[in-house]
Amino acid sequence: MTQALPTRPSSLFGTLMVWAASEAIAKIARIGATMVAARVLAPEQLGVVALVLAFGEILKALSENGVGQRIIAASDEDLDATCNTAQRLFILWCGALFVAGCGIALALDRVAGTRESAFLLVLFCTQFLVMPFGLVSCFRAMRNGQSKAVATVAGGQIVFSALAAVALLLVWPVAAAMIVPRALTAPFWALAMRRLHPWHRVPEAGHAPLKPFLRFGGAVLGVEGVRALRLQADKLIVGAVLGMEALGVWFFVFNAGLGLAMSFCNAFAVALFPHLCGAQAGDDRRAALMDALQLALLILVPLVLVQAILAPTYVPMLFGAAWAERGGMVGLLCLAAAPAVVWTAVSQWLRSEDRAGTDLRAAIFITAVMIGVVAVAAPFGLDTTIVAYLVAATLAQGGAAAFILHRAGRTP
Repeated sequence: MTQALPTRPSSLFGTLMVWAASEAIAKIARIGATMVAARVLAPEQLGVVALVLAFGEILKALSENGVGQRIIAASDEDLDATCNTAQRLFILWCGALFVAGCGIALALDRVAGTRESAFLLVLFCTQFLVMPFGLVSCFRAMRNGQSKAVATVAGGQIVFSALAAVALLLVWPVAAAMIVPRALTAPFWALAMRRLHPWHRVPEAGHAPLKPFLRFGGAVLGVEGVRALRLQADKLIVGAVLGMEALGVWFFVFNAGLGLAMSFCNAFAVALFPHLCGAQAGDDRRAALMDALQLALLILVPLVLVQAILAPTYVPMLFGAAWAERGGMVGLLCLAAAPAVVWTAVSQWLRSEDRAGTDLRAAIFITAVMIGVVAVAAPFGLDTTIVAYLVAATLAQGGAAAFILHRAGRTP
């Protein structure tokens, strides 16, 4: 069972607000880049960007392998040994992800004949060669109560990347302008993390046993991989069934509609796990979960409703008249954020209870339902697919959360 964190206490609300603000600013910056891209790139070029990001984000999600959470939850006496082992695992795993990305790129070039997408995917994956040099410092900083500073660094990197993308798009309106800045800003993130919380190996501390990393990390890795598949597989299906132009429209609708709300979900997940680990296992931790979930829904639901109502108005204003007919689709998709935040909370609670296996099984169920529904609906067009996606997301995520909480003896 994961123990209470030996760190300074922090306010969930304060940490959540900083992470949410960081994620929101970063997402607004990326939406700004999407606004420019929607005006200067053809839908087919947006489709190339969507394809690269779909594969790239799936691989990036696999870097969330639970190793960092072992650092956060480690006791003081085990911390140095845990970090020594974690650094080795980060280097090996991120190197493997880079190789996997190159393999996918080769398949895109040789099988699908999309050389531009293949080259851009390799470029995207160079981030994995840099990430290990900042990850231990990142998680040690979070363990030490510096989550707000970590959020500032992460948000700053994304904003700088988005601004660079806008500048490139204005002088070089091609798909590569959306990908190049992501690769170029990765070293700045690693350097900033090392400055925030300097760390060096402590050889005399030895290494922590691998078994706890593999047992916990294997399940977390499965959950994150399945989650990434749930968030990205729809793009692969739409591209395969309806073509690159439809994929470009789908990519636009998701970024304009669900992107900002999902940033809140990401911030919520990052802030919630240390908060739950700081509570005693059992009833206290379940109570902390329910309080946090009520707080999140109180903040998110009104924002989502306002965004859904205003979507038909702000879409043509921000993205151009050519996208006006997509405003209704954007507004409808906003509503999928509510069940996502409910499931995010339950998922983090399961991990804090050392029940990552249950989290994985539930994630597989949710993903299978959502991917299956999108695959069935895609041949009927984008409008039908978006309605089907919303219904599937609500029933699968809400149903899984309610079932797990009911079995735990507590319902929302």
